[in-house]
Amino acid sequence: MTEQPQEESLFDAPPMGEQERMVEAILFATAEPITVKDLHARLPHGCDAKAALAHLVKRYEGRGVRVVRIGDAWAMRTAPDLGFLMQRETVEHRKLSRAAIETLAIIAYHQPVTRAEIEEIRGVSVSRGTVDQLLEMEWIRFGRRRMTPGRPVTFVVTQTFLDHFGLESARDLPGLADLRAAGLLDNRPGPLGPSDQDDPEKAEDEDQSDLFDDGEL
Repeated sequence: MTEQPQEESLFDAPPMGEQERMVEAILFATAEPITVKDLHARLPHGCDAKAALAHLVKRYEGRGVRVVRIGDAWAMRTAPDLGFLMQRETVEHRKLSRAAIETLAIIAYHQPVTRAEIEEIRGVSVSRGTVDQLLEMEWIRFGRRRMTPGRPVTFVVTQTFLDHFGLESARDLPGLADLRAAGLLDNRPGPLGPSDQDDPEKAEDEDQSDLFDDGEL
Protein backbone atom coordinates (compact mmCIF):
# COMPACT_ATOMS: atom_id res chain seq x y z
CA MET A 1 0.00 0.00 0.00
CA THR A 2 1.58 3.28 -1.11
CA GLU A 3 1.48 6.38 1.05
CA GLN A 4 -0.39 9.38 -0.28
CA PRO A 5 1.89 12.39 -0.69
CA GLN A 6 1.14 15.14 1.83
CA GLU A 7 -0.24 18.37 0.45
CA GLU A 8 2.27 21.16 0.90
CA SER A 9 1.46 24.81 1.33
CA LEU A 10 2.81 27.30 -1.18
CA PHE A 11 3.85 29.49 1.74
CA ASP A 12 5.58 28.51 4.97
CA ALA A 13 3.80 29.27 8.22
CA PRO A 14 5.30 32.14 10.25
CA PRO A 15 7.68 31.16 13.08
CA MET A 16 5.93 30.15 16.31
CA GLY A 17 7.10 33.34 18.01
CA GLU A 18 5.32 35.38 15.35
CA GLN A 19 2.20 33.20 15.63
CA GLU A 20 2.16 33.88 19.37
CA ARG A 21 2.32 37.63 18.70
CA MET A 22 -0.57 37.43 16.24
CA VAL A 23 -2.77 35.37 18.60
CA GLU A 24 -1.86 37.71 21.46
CA ALA A 25 -2.91 40.72 19.36
CA ILE A 26 -6.24 39.12 18.46
CA LEU A 27 -7.01 38.19 22.08
CA PHE A 28 -6.07 41.67 23.29
CA ALA A 29 -8.30 43.40 20.77
CA THR A 30 -11.29 41.07 21.10
CA ALA A 31 -13.70 41.76 23.98
CA GLU A 32 -15.51 38.43 23.67
CA PRO A 33 -13.80 35.04 24.03
CA ILE A 34 -12.71 33.62 20.68
CA THR A 35 -12.54 29.98 19.56
CA VAL A 36 -9.56 28.20 18.03
CA LYS A 37 -11.55 27.83 14.81
CA ASP A 38 -12.04 31.60 14.60
CA LEU A 39 -8.37 32.17 15.35
CA HIS A 40 -7.38 29.88 12.48
CA ALA A 41 -9.73 31.81 10.19
CA ARG A 42 -7.79 35.01 10.96
CA LEU A 43 -4.25 33.64 11.02
CA PRO A 44 -2.09 32.98 7.94
CA HIS A 45 -2.32 29.53 6.37
CA GLY A 46 -0.40 26.84 8.26
CA CYS A 47 -0.51 28.48 11.69
CA ASP A 48 -1.14 26.35 14.76
CA ALA A 49 -3.41 28.39 17.04
CA LYS A 50 -3.53 25.66 19.72
CA ALA A 51 0.25 25.58 20.03
CA ALA A 52 0.45 29.38 20.09
CA LEU A 53 -2.18 29.50 22.84
CA ALA A 54 -0.27 26.90 24.89
CA HIS A 55 2.86 29.08 24.68
CA LEU A 56 0.91 32.19 25.62
CA VAL A 57 -0.67 30.50 28.65
CA LYS A 58 2.81 29.69 29.98
CA ARG A 59 4.19 33.12 29.12
CA TYR A 60 1.41 34.90 31.02
CA GLU A 61 1.63 32.72 34.15
CA GLY A 62 2.09 34.90 37.21
CA ARG A 63 1.36 38.09 35.29
CA GLY A 64 -1.39 40.61 35.97
CA VAL A 65 -3.26 39.36 32.90
CA ARG A 66 -3.76 35.69 32.03
CA VAL A 67 -4.76 33.77 28.91
CA VAL A 68 -7.67 31.61 30.03
CA ARG A 69 -10.01 29.08 28.50
CA ILE A 70 -13.72 29.83 28.77
CA GLY A 71 -15.89 26.97 27.52
CA ASP A 72 -14.55 26.23 24.04
CA ALA A 73 -13.05 29.72 23.59
CA TRP A 74 -10.07 31.74 24.83
CA ALA A 75 -9.62 35.25 26.22
CA MET A 76 -7.28 37.53 28.15
CA ARG A 77 -8.55 38.22 31.65
CA THR A 78 -7.31 39.93 34.81
CA ALA A 79 -5.60 37.59 37.28
CA PRO A 80 -8.15 36.50 39.93
CA ASP A 81 -6.14 37.90 42.85
CA LEU A 82 -6.12 41.35 41.22
CA GLY A 83 -9.84 41.50 40.58
CA PHE A 84 -10.31 44.00 43.41
CA LEU A 85 -8.46 46.60 41.33
CA MET A 86 -11.21 46.41 38.71
CA GLN A 87 -14.06 46.74 41.21
CA ARG A 88 -15.29 50.07 39.86
CA GLU A 89 -15.35 48.82 36.29
CA THR A 90 -17.11 45.55 37.09
CA VAL A 91 -19.92 46.73 39.38
CA GLU A 92 -23.18 45.07 38.31
CA HIS A 93 -25.85 47.75 38.43
CA ARG A 94 -28.70 45.38 37.65
CA LYS A 95 -29.53 43.61 40.88
CA LEU A 96 -30.95 40.11 40.56
CA SER A 97 -33.98 39.15 42.60
CA ARG A 98 -33.87 36.12 44.85
CA ALA A 99 -36.11 34.31 42.35
CA ALA A 100 -33.65 35.05 39.54
CA ILE A 101 -30.67 33.93 41.63
CA GLU A 102 -32.38 30.67 42.57
CA THR A 103 -33.48 30.03 38.99
CA LEU A 104 -29.96 30.70 37.70
CA ALA A 105 -28.45 28.41 40.35
CA ILE A 106 -30.83 25.57 39.46
CA ILE A 107 -30.04 25.90 35.76
CA ALA A 108 -26.28 26.00 36.43
CA TYR A 109 -26.28 22.93 38.67
CA HIS A 110 -28.96 20.86 36.90
CA GLN A 111 -28.58 21.80 33.21
CA PRO A 112 -30.12 20.98 30.87
CA VAL A 113 -33.32 21.61 32.82
CA THR A 114 -36.91 22.45 31.80
CA ARG A 115 -39.07 25.19 33.31
CA ALA A 116 -41.28 22.53 34.91
CA GLU A 117 -38.22 20.97 36.57
CA ILE A 118 -37.09 24.38 37.83
CA GLU A 119 -40.53 24.96 39.35
CA GLU A 120 -40.49 21.51 40.94
CA ILE A 121 -37.15 22.22 42.62
CA ARG A 122 -38.07 25.76 43.74
CA GLY A 123 -41.55 24.78 44.87
CA VAL A 124 -43.09 27.84 43.20
CA SER A 125 -43.81 28.94 39.65
CA VAL A 126 -41.10 30.71 37.67
CA SER A 127 -42.22 34.03 36.26
CA ARG A 128 -41.55 34.81 32.66
CA GLY A 129 -39.99 38.09 33.79
CA THR A 130 -37.35 36.16 35.72
CA VAL A 131 -36.47 33.95 32.76
CA ASP A 132 -36.50 36.90 30.35
CA GLN A 133 -34.08 38.84 32.56
CA LEU A 134 -31.59 35.97 32.58
CA LEU A 135 -31.98 35.55 28.81
CA GLU A 136 -31.43 39.29 28.23
CA MET A 137 -28.28 39.19 30.36
CA GLU A 138 -27.16 36.26 28.17
CA TRP A 139 -26.44 34.17 31.26
CA ILE A 140 -28.79 31.40 30.10
CA ARG A 141 -29.96 30.21 26.70
CA PHE A 142 -32.35 27.69 25.24
CA GLY A 143 -30.99 24.15 25.04
CA ARG A 144 -32.25 21.13 23.15
CA ARG A 145 -35.83 20.02 23.49
CA ARG A 146 -36.52 16.95 25.61
CA MET A 147 -37.69 13.88 23.73
CA THR A 148 -40.69 13.60 26.02
CA PRO A 149 -44.39 14.41 25.50
CA GLY A 150 -44.73 18.05 24.54
CA ARG A 151 -41.00 18.22 23.76
CA PRO A 152 -40.34 20.92 26.39
CA VAL A 153 -37.40 23.25 25.81
CA THR A 154 -34.48 23.12 28.24
CA PHE A 155 -32.25 25.86 29.63
CA VAL A 156 -28.45 25.87 30.01
CA VAL A 157 -25.93 28.48 31.14
CA THR A 158 -23.95 30.38 28.52
CA GLN A 159 -20.33 31.16 27.84
CA THR A 160 -21.09 34.71 29.03
CA PHE A 161 -22.11 33.28 32.43
CA LEU A 162 -18.88 31.26 32.62
CA ASP A 163 -16.83 34.30 31.61
CA HIS A 164 -18.50 36.54 34.23
CA PHE A 165 -17.70 34.12 37.05
CA GLY A 166 -14.26 33.10 35.74
CA LEU A 167 -15.18 29.48 35.06
CA GLU A 168 -13.80 27.24 32.33
CA SER A 169 -16.92 25.07 32.40
CA ALA A 170 -19.98 24.41 34.57
CA ARG A 171 -18.03 21.55 36.17
CA ASP A 172 -15.95 24.20 37.93
CA LEU A 173 -18.93 25.49 39.93
CA PRO A 174 -18.37 25.23 43.70
CA GLY A 175 -20.09 22.43 45.58
CA LEU A 176 -22.75 23.02 48.23
CA ALA A 177 -20.22 22.40 51.00
CA ASP A 178 -17.95 25.09 49.53
CA LEU A 179 -20.85 27.55 49.33
CA ARG A 180 -21.81 26.94 52.96
CA ALA A 181 -18.18 27.27 54.08
CA ALA A 182 -17.97 30.62 52.29
CA GLY A 183 -21.14 31.79 54.04
CA LEU A 184 -23.11 31.99 50.80
CA LEU A 185 -25.71 29.47 51.96
CA ASP A 186 -27.58 29.36 55.25
CA ASN A 187 -30.21 27.11 56.77
CA ARG A 188 -33.14 28.85 55.11
CA PRO A 189 -35.08 26.79 52.57
CA GLY A 190 -33.30 27.57 49.30
CA PRO A 191 -33.72 26.43 45.71
CA LEU A 192 -33.52 22.81 46.80
CA GLY A 193 -35.80 23.26 49.79
CA PRO A 194 -39.33 21.84 50.01
CA SER A 195 -41.13 25.13 50.44
CA ASP A 196 -40.80 28.83 49.67
CA GLN A 197 -44.09 29.93 51.17
CA ASP A 198 -42.45 32.91 52.92
CA ASP A 199 -40.43 33.91 49.87
CA PRO A 200 -41.13 37.59 49.08
CA GLU A 201 -40.43 36.83 45.43
CA LYS A 202 -43.38 34.46 45.32
CA ALA A 203 -45.80 37.40 45.19
CA GLU A 204 -43.80 38.80 42.30
CA ASP A 205 -44.01 35.45 40.51
CA GLU A 206 -47.76 35.28 41.06
CA ASP A 207 -48.23 38.86 39.84
CA GLN A 208 -46.51 37.99 36.60
CA SER A 209 -48.18 34.61 36.14
CA ASP A 210 -50.54 36.10 33.59
CA LEU A 211 -47.55 36.60 31.31
CA PHE A 212 -47.44 32.86 30.76
CA ASP A 213 -49.54 30.90 28.34
CA ASP A 214 -50.11 27.19 28.33
CA GLY A 215 -47.59 26.66 25.60
CA GLU A 216 -43.83 26.63 25.58
CA LEU A 217 -41.59 29.63 26.15
